[in-house]
Amino acid sequence: MPEFKTSDRITGGEVTLYYEVHGEGVPILLIAPGGMKSAIPVWGNAPYNPIEAWADGFQVIAMDQRNAGRSSGPVHAEHGWNTYTEDQLALLDHLGVREFLVAGMCIGGPYALGLIEAAPERVRAAVLFQPIGLTDNREAFYQMYDGWQAELAERRPEVTTADWQGLRENMYGGDKFMFNLDDDAVRQVSTPLLVLMGQDLYHPEASSRRLAEVAPQARLIESWKAGGDMTQAAAETRAFLEAHAS
Repeated sequence: MPEFKTSDRITGGEVTLYYEVHGEGVPILLIAPGGMKSAIPVWGNAPYNPIEAWADGFQVIAMDQRNAGRSSGPVHAEHGWNTYTEDQLALLDHLGVREFLVAGMCIGGPYALGLIEAAPERVRAAVLFQPIGLTDNREAFYQMYDGWQAELAERRPEVTTADWQGLRENMYGGDKFMFNLDDDAVRQVSTPLLVLMGQDLYHPEASSRRLAEVAPQARLIESWKAGGDMTQAAAETRAFLEAHAS
């Protein structure tokens, strides 16, 4: 099974990351939707599957995030967005990937921005499909987190209540509009971004528009999920990736 084992920076515990590599070419790190359950199979529910769409011209690296799908790792009160960024960069280092493109849907939007903030010299461009964002929807994210926690807690007796609550607050308790980046941080993102707009509770239209307005090199696609709009958006997304592949 294609998995990578590394050590958690805070706890020293073992982290196991499941991943798949499809195709050849310039690497694209693909970060799935699904909130805390961000895992490769969730792409099957997306308007189109980037693995199938891009593997004929790129090296698509898809992964299950820590404690989602077939990946696992410690849960600690000090963990948060940076923890996942460290996992993602550790996997890319393991694969010998220096520079890469990144594409993320839902929670993958902030994850992609976190990678750009942590390693701007390595990320050539990013595609953000309906990124999550903070508006008046915090309780929805808490409920989503609580459902994920409830599924894991019975088989993770070593994780304390303080650990679960600390991670919950670090992920969703702040006031940054992208959860991990605020306006000032997004304003510093010079990496080219293609934002495909969200339009629901978890993926607010206002957050997509704000991201596209604040980031210096961002472009917004408003309609992209069905029919001719999907065909056109898929072509524009492919062209964007190809334009920034070298």
